[in-house]
Amino acid sequence: MKKPQFILAGAGLLVLIVLYFGGNTIPPKKNSESKEQSVATKAVDIQDILQAWKSKLTPSQLSYVNRLENSVVRGDVRNQQLTVYKELAVFWKDSVQQAFLPQAYYEGEVAKLEKSEKKLTFAAQLFLENLRGQDDPSIKTWVSTEAKELFEAALAINPRNDSARVGLGATYIFGNASNSPQETMQGVQQILQVVKEDSTNMYAQFMLGLGGMESGQFDRAIARFTKVIEHQPDNLEAILSLAEAYERTGNKKEALNWYSAAKKKTGNKELLQAIDTRIKSLK
Repeated sequence: MKKPQFILAGAGLLVLIVLYFGGNTIPPKKNSESKEQSVATKAVDIQDILQAWKSKLTPSQLSYVNRLENSVVRGDVRNQQLTVYKELAVFWKDSVQQAFLPQAYYEGEVAKLEKSEKKLTFAAQLFLENLRGQDDPSIKTWVSTEAKELFEAALAINPRNDSARVGLGATYIFGNASNSPQETMQGVQQILQVVKEDSTNMYAQFMLGLGGMESGQFDRAIARFTKVIEHQPDNLEAILSLAEAYERTGNKKEALNWYSAAKKKTGNKELLQAIDTRIKSLK
């Protein structure tokens, strides 16, 4: 199975990196307090999230979405839902910039209805890839819950799905809104089991590196990221993660070395500018 795109850790570059690799997770604000922000004071409901995003649509877009949402009637409801959810997932992906939550929600609903291991894993990864960029604790909890449900459904079909096993472990680590050490360790142990069975699984090795960053075990994170780069020398996310890990240990020389190496792996102007800012701050 193809390994999903890595998720980058690191405080210094986190905001830009999330945008560059994973996409924004919240709708652009229309005023000082968005509708989506307001749901943080209560249990998150997907309808509240969808309504916040729908408030950003043009009249024609809103009419299209409402028509789709109301088109499921009597008869073969399951197939009608499948058709509608697929169209809504495509709409939120292609028609609205950075509309992660609505797209991921509908991709997940399609996967649940089809009960496809591949689609369940894909939908779960959509949630996981954006989990670290979510600051709102309530929404973060909802995102991690959705990811866990989808990963577990994929594993119920195929318990040997290593991408889902690692993804589930990572969800426990990065969706840990309460910062529970037990929950973090549960995720780490899940990933470690995969590594014990296959030490060449670089997705698992990378996630353990991110787990080290999350728990403040930077030396362990450095060892994991180094191993990934040895096997995948062009892995930009791993290189930037290694630079960040060295920076957090106070090793400016190695941090500068790896930030400079990262510059050679990308042509993205915003990312290059952010890296240059980090380099200047270390000199």
